[in-house]
Amino acid sequence: MASAEEKKAKKKRKSEAAATAVAEPVVEAAEVATPKSEKRKKKKQKTEGATDDTPAAEAVAVAVTEKVAEPSTAPATVTAPVPAVKPISLFSSEQPYVSIIAVPLADEKLRKKVLKLAKKAAKKKQIKRGVKEVIKAVRKKQKGLCVIAGDISPVDVITPLPVLCEDNGIPYIYVPSKEELGAAGLTKRPTSCMLVMPKPVKGAAEADEEFDTLYETVFTKVKSVQPAF
Repeated sequence: MASAEEKKAKKKRKSEAAATAVAEPVVEAAEVATPKSEKRKKKKQKTEGATDDTPAAEAVAVAVTEKVAEPSTAPATVTAPVPAVKPISLFSSEQPYVSIIAVPLADEKLRKKVLKLAKKAAKKKQIKRGVKEVIKAVRKKQKGLCVIAGDISPVDVITPLPVLCEDNGIPYIYVPSKEELGAAGLTKRPTSCMLVMPKPVKGAAEADEEFDTLYETVFTKVKSVQPAF
């Protein structure tokens, strides 16, 4: 009986020893694995702390927050409205059109003198007005100063005049308005052109020193601005 009990005790001790031997490697493996997992956790915590909890990160976050919250002191950019383009007028807004061939065109000062001369000549009956009368007088070698309106339309009406005047040695000048030229010629109708003569066609000229002086001044000025070809 004793031997049988001893055998059972030995088997029991062997089974316990085998179980202990199997459990020890597991415990050792768990003990070995624990430091690695802890290291990984610590490394992960350090990485998260560097991005969120470090003083430098906190300072940057505070600076960004203050910059966003702080109102901008720079002046707002204001886009200026683009002005509407208006047609260019040579003398006034009442004169919107002057032909491109109106060269030489009298400036404001010369225009006033030319119209003043035309008005005085009209009173003395020393003018020819209209394209037909002017062309007829020039072909008859009548001397004078030719004044042409620059706003005639169609422009073909006055295109023969510059060449005819150049061929006959008569200086010519354009003024912007046919209405102004007609008013200077003492007529209510617009006038396309006018020939201002130094003397009347018939009869003796009355002595008028003021007219003669004005005629010579305007004639000289107009002659000086003739186009050179």
